[in-house]
Amino acid sequence: MTDPVTDPVNDDDTAQSAPDSVPDSAQWRNFYGRRHGKTLRQSQKGYLEDLDHLRPRGIWPSENPERAPLDLAALFGATKNGDRPVWLEIGFGGGEHMVHMAARYPEIGMIGCEPYVNGVAMLLGKIRAAGVTNLAVHPGDVRELFDVLPAESLSRAFLNYPDPWPKKRHHRRRFVTQDHLQPLARAMRPGAEFRVVSDIADYMRQTFEEVPQAGFDLVCEGPEPWEDWLSTRYEQKALREGRPPHYATFRRQG
Repeated sequence: MTDPVTDPVNDDDTAQSAPDSVPDSAQWRNFYGRRHGKTLRQSQKGYLEDLDHLRPRGIWPSENPERAPLDLAALFGATKNGDRPVWLEIGFGGGEHMVHMAARYPEIGMIGCEPYVNGVAMLLGKIRAAGVTNLAVHPGDVRELFDVLPAESLSRAFLNYPDPWPKKRHHRRRFVTQDHLQPLARAMRPGAEFRVVSDIADYMRQTFEEVPQAGFDLVCEGPEPWEDWLSTRYEQKALREGRPPHYATFRRQG
């Protein structure tokens, strides 16, 4: 999901053009796979028109060469109790989980990162259908966002079914390496929760090795999902194919 997930939509090599709101000078850092998949349906192309007002400005280097921190309070506004807690989904795939969490917790602001154009279009369709308004969408690499997130600004982060990069020589591209986890840790508040789920045993092995080194404590892990979890279509596919999911919860030290 950005680490983009190995998602059922990623099954066709027909290229799509990037959304018009993605600057041509965007610097893509390739720790993910292809950005394009099946030919978009006409309705999905229409959904991409919504991206312009959901995409935070100042993430692409061309828009913010000084890499000034984002103003998250201005991005999401405030509730009667003050600034909204900000959550991050690292690769949202088709967007089911992200929209579910935004609808369940309307008091939070949710940022999702996903470089896969088809996944972005699917998410935008789900946002329209659900009518949620507390979402922001970055159609690119999460590390571009890490560059401009204020320190200790995230209250929760999700890594759901990331691309497993199964070949050993590609393990450095997995999200659960220090190059990716250290920027995440910097952006998370002390005590903030980091959730990881995967159906790949070796990915979870690396997760348990690497995440604590970045300043997180393991809270719990096992085969049972979180109480507010929404089983995605990728998870259902994994279960049908005999790959049980493994869920892990970490907490930022501090």
